[in-house]
Amino acid sequence: MTLITDPLFYALAIPAVIALGLSKGGFAGVGQMATPMLALVMPPLEAAAIMLPIMIVQDANAVWVYRKDWNRRVVAIVIPGAIIGIGVAWLLAAYISEAAVRVFIGVTTIAFVAYSVVRLLLIPREPKHPGVAAGVFWGALSGFTSTICQAGGPPYQMYVLGLRLPKMTYVGTNAIVFAFINWLKVVPYFALGQFTTEGFGTTLALLPLAIAANIFGFWLVRVTPQEIFYRITLGIMLVISIELTREGMIVLLRH
Repeated sequence: MTLITDPLFYALAIPAVIALGLSKGGFAGVGQMATPMLALVMPPLEAAAIMLPIMIVQDANAVWVYRKDWNRRVVAIVIPGAIIGIGVAWLLAAYISEAAVRVFIGVTTIAFVAYSVVRLLLIPREPKHPGVAAGVFWGALSGFTSTICQAGGPPYQMYVLGLRLPKMTYVGTNAIVFAFINWLKVVPYFALGQFTTEGFGTTLALLPLAIAANIFGFWLVRVTPQEIFYRITLGIMLVISIELTREGMIVLLRH
């Protein structure tokens, strides 16, 4: 079994895997930084292929831990949209600018966070009923961006945060949705030739750290009060969206 031996890779991979563990533990969005960090030293799709098996294992842990706390209606609405988005990404992966997708998602998410903060300050929000059309749309966009540039979190959050689900239901629903999305991505990644022996060996080496970070994330979510949890989630979304926009603009301005 071969491994990546570049020390710089591991200097970036270790914090990336910890971030993924916290994200899969329930702090959705923190893991968004994982693939962009590794993309500093390798092609983004190759980085995503190394992270994908780790995410699948962490997803399985999260689904088990939160198996009783999830919203079936949200899952039933979002997953069909995600399937559509992943299929479109598979077909168009060779023709779409990853940088442009990052900028679009980043700018849209910044606007959503700003809107959410204004609503939070001015108007107490009541929980909403999960709408079908909106859920399919944001699910499709989440599946598409997750496949193209591992940025599936912001579109999905833009739908589900507005529902104001109870904290544990929100976290459990996230776990179910992204477990489906990540398993669905295995097929196009295989078809695009992104899985390698070296990459898989590196994934196995990082797996114990990934599981430990996952367990810490479960604990952290449970002890964080609900309102603080949602404010932290919005803050994470803002930081990630700014970084996505910055990365995309840098690449676009070079061309």
